[in-house]
Amino acid sequence: MLKRISAVLFLVFILAYGPQQVICFAKSISSTELINNAKAYDGKTVTYEGEAIGDIMRRGEYAWINVNDGINAIGIWINVSLLKDINYTGSYKSSGDKIEVKGIFHRACLEHGGDLDIHAESVRKIESGRMIDRKTDPAKRNLSLILGGVLVLIWILSLFKRK
Repeated sequence: MLKRISAVLFLVFILAYGPQQVICFAKSISSTELINNAKAYDGKTVTYEGEAIGDIMRRGEYAWINVNDGINAIGIWINVSLLKDINYTGSYKSSGDKIEVKGIFHRACLEHGGDLDIHAESVRKIESGRMIDRKTDPAKRNLSLILGGVLVLIWILSLFKRK
């Protein structure tokens, strides 16, 4: 009886919301898991999540991006059309967009010189990056000026001592 009620409720849910409304996301795999178990994941579809970092290196219709999950970065080979949502990449001046990449994992990609990479099939932005406003610490600035002045003073004194 419980199985029938569950089946009916499931069908009502599907009919009410439609299959297009049921969204499921695969659990992301960490870079450590991919690196340590590369042989097991080789050629399989994986979901990897992290911050887009560095430069986007375009190569015709494709591009390389690096995605860092906080431990390691993995190179992603991606169609340029999938880059439209990536606005920021991590650097000194900005934090990168956090993205989820779904694609084929290669532990030694023959197409790319034997490198470990993921060939992206889809990309989803999880969180937008932003510019980082870095202000100079006044204490560090003052210390630098004082040490610079001491250095100039020592240099001038050494010139007079030589004569």
